Amino acid sequence: MSQSVIHRRSLLAGLAAGGAALALPARFASAQSAAPIKLGFQLHRTGIGAAYGRWYERTAQAALKRLNDAGGINGRPVEIHFEDDGTDPKRGSEVVEKLATQAKCDLIFGPLFSHVVIGSAPRAGELKIPYLVCSEGFHVASGALNRWAMQPGISDVRAQCTSVAPFVTQNLGKKVTLIFPDYAFGHDHRDYFSEAVKAQGGEVVGMVAIPPTETSFTRYFPRIPRETEVIYHVMIGPAVLTFVKELGQFYGKRARPEIFGFIDSLEAVDLNSPGLEFLEGTHFWEGHCRNLQADASEHEKAYRAAVGVDDNGASVSDARDVSTYGHMFSVWETLSVIRQGMEAAGYQGPADRQRFVEAVEAMTGWEESADHPQGRKVFNGKTHQVFAEQAISKVDGGKLIRVHKTAIEDSFYPDAVDYTTQSF
Repeated sequence: MSQSVIHRRSLLAGLAAGGAALALPARFASAQSAAPIKLGFQLHRTGIGAAYGRWYERTAQAALKRLNDAGGINGRPVEIHFEDDGTDPKRGSEVVEKLATQAKCDLIFGPLFSHVVIGSAPRAGELKIPYLVCSEGFHVASGALNRWAMQPGISDVRAQCTSVAPFVTQNLGKKVTLIFPDYAFGHDHRDYFSEAVKAQGGEVVGMVAIPPTETSFTRYFPRIPRETEVIYHVMIGPAVLTFVKELGQFYGKRARPEIFGFIDSLEAVDLNSPGLEFLEGTHFWEGHCRNLQADASEHEKAYRAAVGVDDNGASVSDARDVSTYGHMFSVWETLSVIRQGMEAAGYQGPADRQRFVEAVEAMTGWEESADHPQGRKVFNGKTHQVFAEQAISKVDGGKLIRVHKTAIEDSFYPDAVDYTTQSF
């Protein structure tokens, strides 16, 4: 049973026969104001996104507890209704429908995988319900979705690629081969990292697209051109450990190119797993540093404790249970934006959904805080996309140690859409 459902039942337990007043915690002002705000969470509980979904749910529960302990939103308690979409686009659209029409949620948030977001957002637009994704694809900022879709909790692939490319070309090499999953998220890496490398005077000499459901990868590695100086890899799903192991086996002890990976290729994977020794000295992009860094802020430490993650990025209750730390902060920060947007809009119910979207569009960013532990953000209300600092970490002694942090301005690119000019 979810924490949110337990919380609601505890509230209803005080309701006596004959319409007596609801027994409420002191922080909730009155029975009238205590009707819960219902947030729908489109969750990848099963399918190729299950590892992310499990940690996204855990992060959402921790953020929900913090939110309700502080008085909820506009003096009302908050519930989160979780619904599994199987990491499937068709089912994702059905989940949006269910959360909006059956669960009567005020808004929906949470999905990560790009193909699911792209398959679900049109239905959210038709139902005129805010749809806040915790994804990374360029789908929102590209203008491919609609005014109800927003990405305020995590930066997008185009921004990430634009900001890290200078480090790669200046420190690792200029002839790059890309290895990426063959769907929307991977295609964003293919398109925008290639663009960024060329802008830095580099050259993409090879592209290796791999089906996201693939379970063995050895046959793909001979496609890497001999002149490759840097392998740029971003894989995702349950077979990522197999991918990095087989990449190491392919090169063995012979000379290999430099390797730069996106942490997606190692999310929920123990860096010290047998077979990953070859990663020592390689570099990774991280949205949020898995290992606690020496200069970590008190906000970062408090967030880490709240979600139950130790200094190495694993569950405090099981060191073998490695989190998806590079991405799951987006859930925490998106819920913070939801609270801020609803308070700014004076949100009371579904009739105020448009006012909520307009309130978020008016925001320009946030400083690092307990609400935004990953760091400072700049929000572009026209494109519905947030921009953030990015970390580049090096594997050193089996840990990910940050060696470079990009500036937010490094990730800017020209606007492709102005959603504020579109009708609701």
